[in-house]
Amino acid sequence: MTLLTATNYAAVIRPLQVLVMVVAGLFFLWVMRVAIVESRPADQVSSGSRRRRGSSLSLQFIEPVERKGERIVADPPVVIGRGADCDVQVADTYISSRHARVAIDGGDLTIEDLGSTNGTYVNQEMVRGRLLLERGDIVQVGGVLFEVVR
Repeated sequence: MTLLTATNYAAVIRPLQVLVMVVAGLFFLWVMRVAIVESRPADQVSSGSRRRRGSSLSLQFIEPVERKGERIVADPPVVIGRGADCDVQVADTYISSRHARVAIDGGDLTIEDLGSTNGTYVNQEMVRGRLLLERGDIVQVGGVLFEVVR
């Protein structure tokens, strides 16, 4: 009877061990895939279906009111922040000294957060890496709002 019990035990445990190893291997492959996708260089902009259609885009101030309508053309690239070395200086306590970079990459307008404390948002979603902008997008840098316009 002991031999029969050992045989049944091995017949049940061995497939479970194989199943666990397969699941662990699949999990490892999934983690590797996520790591590769997340570690792409910033210059490999994932555009998906978002493509430029026509003339160049720029940012236009919405807030603060005293700068409303003022445009930022990103050719050459511009850095937005409080610092004296920034191309677009904004006196806002929620903006870092070097907050965000706006550029034209391959004809497309992009924005990239430069490690700011409060983050950069496009349509109320935090920017991670470099993001392609489309006409009508609302960009928030600290307490300042921009609209992407032609």
